[in-house]
Amino acid sequence: MPTQTFKNLLEQEPAIIFDGAMGTLLYARGVFINQCFDALNLQNPEIVEQIHREYVKAGAMVIETNTFGANRLKLKSFNLEDRVMDINMEGARIARRAAEKSALIAGSIGPLGVPIEPWGPTSHDRARQIFKEHATGLIRGGIDVFILETFGNVVELEQAVTGVHLAMEEQAVVLPVMAHMTVDNDGNSLFGTEPEVFTAKMDSWKVDALGINCSVGPKVMLDVVERMIKGTTKPLSVMPNAGMPAQIDGRTIYLSSPEYFAYYARRFIQVGARIIGGCCGTTPEHIKKVSDSIKLTRAERASIHIMDKRKQDISIRDQKQEDPPMSVEEKSLLSKRISQGHFVASCEMTPPRGWELQRIIHAAEELKNAGFDTINVPDGPRASAKMGPLAMAVTIQQRVGAETILHYTCRDRNMLGMQSDLLGAYAVGLRNVLLITGDPPALGDYPYATGVFDVDAIGLTNMVTRLNHGYDIGDKSIGKPTGFFIGVGANPTAVNLDKEIERFTRKIDAGAEFAITQPVFDVRQLTGFLSRMESRPIPILAGIWPLQSLRNAEFLQNEVPGVSVPQWIIDEFKKCHGDGEAERRLGIAIAKQTLGEVHALVQGVQISAPFNRHEYAVELLEWARALRSKHS
Repeated sequence: MPTQTFKNLLEQEPAIIFDGAMGTLLYARGVFINQCFDALNLQNPEIVEQIHREYVKAGAMVIETNTFGANRLKLKSFNLEDRVMDINMEGARIARRAAEKSALIAGSIGPLGVPIEPWGPTSHDRARQIFKEHATGLIRGGIDVFILETFGNVVELEQAVTGVHLAMEEQAVVLPVMAHMTVDNDGNSLFGTEPEVFTAKMDSWKVDALGINCSVGPKVMLDVVERMIKGTTKPLSVMPNAGMPAQIDGRTIYLSSPEYFAYYARRFIQVGARIIGGCCGTTPEHIKKVSDSIKLTRAERASIHIMDKRKQDISIRDQKQEDPPMSVEEKSLLSKRISQGHFVASCEMTPPRGWELQRIIHAAEELKNAGFDTINVPDGPRASAKMGPLAMAVTIQQRVGAETILHYTCRDRNMLGMQSDLLGAYAVGLRNVLLITGDPPALGDYPYATGVFDVDAIGLTNMVTRLNHGYDIGDKSIGKPTGFFIGVGANPTAVNLDKEIERFTRKIDAGAEFAITQPVFDVRQLTGFLSRMESRPIPILAGIWPLQSLRNAEFLQNEVPGVSVPQWIIDEFKKCHGDGEAERRLGIAIAKQTLGEVHALVQGVQISAPFNRHEYAVELLEWARALRSKHS
């Protein structure tokens, strides 16, 4: 027997990994669809045990018994209704042999397959008795937890929960119970019940976890999970199919790759799910990818404990670091100036599509001479294919002597690659980083490229904080700690500001030391954002974008995630009637107006140079200096 219990796992693990499909694997291995899959527990236990073992090897922490349809009504169609107890007991025993001490056993119970409404052939009381019999066999076989799954009717699921509790009372045992609905492409149950409604009902029952499984793929389930999470405080479970099935050469194929499935598993965890598994079409390879991905997340988070967020006092379990973390003030010239209360200015310069940097170097020299504190180098903005920002940032620092802020996204590299890059960046002198999740590839030049997203910006901030304390993602010492000045993004114009505030707070908790906002065009939105962050202050640099034209304004408004251009600005540009010079001067005037309104609210500004026209950034900086001199 395993030493853990299911409740222990819920308390100790960021995510519990269940196994994947049983039925579709049996079918793929030659078991015809017209056979009773549950009866294989008696007729061919070896094939069932082999599949269980493959899932355990892949990293499943809990495996489900091959008993989904092992109730009296479904077995009757195979003349096996008198073998209910044997099939369920043996299903649990096969799973236990396969798991040994490596995994827990979940007793699988599915719906009856017939209507149970009062006017149907099976009454509620009769349904409860059938579920009770099903559960009794699983209890006698030695399961650790019940999983009631793929229920399309919330009324039937309630009878199943009641029947399971009746069986536990009769057998004098107490086991955790998980309850799952299944949903259609619209997010509602197969009987049309909305997620908010069935979540509220399930939350009121005696269940230890609730969730959804089967019928649809990861994308639809993510949408549903985001709706369910608001209606319960109980652990949430999600077990999608490997996408929607397709008929190819006469075979039913599930098209979601293991990598795609693991990507969504991380997203499920990010929105609050605690239990992840797979349903139809998923294989041990899918679960292996999920397990590997979650192990990285677990290693990243396991031993960080934030004691005082503002002082960044982090204690790491059972370890001592000879070199103490570097103070914020001594990390970089930028961190020193911000710590001393100076108003700072950064200019954003986008890397070129090719490899030549001479024009960039010339512009960087002018920006340094104009008085910019740093040059901000973005990392593939809007998922574009450009020169890597690390090479450009290093070149600017070495050839111009100007300090840079290196953008670093989670989109293009796994966690091992990110750690390697960042250690290399520190070794060649880069000190300021802006850690962001990154735009998905679908928005960019090559929409079929694969996004990695091992972690999001919060997880990456955690990782860099660990490096700043001398430890890598695997809890191993790196020797002398890094001294990165950690920046993150903030979006005061977010449609869901509550969610943006929650994520921004988590970034601060993870170790963020300053933030740069998306371009600000409506100062009221920035003021509202700042007022809600007064209790968790870190220095904020407001993004300033000198619009170049009506087309530029409309592009930002409609095609750049996280940017909001007020309608009055669009209307003002329309008055220029396509006069390019008039449009550019209007853009500068609006940027100056914004600077005038934000300069007293923030610790600095990031002025973008659209199309790398750095002369506009210089003009704005000179105007901002004159403004501050006037007010000082």
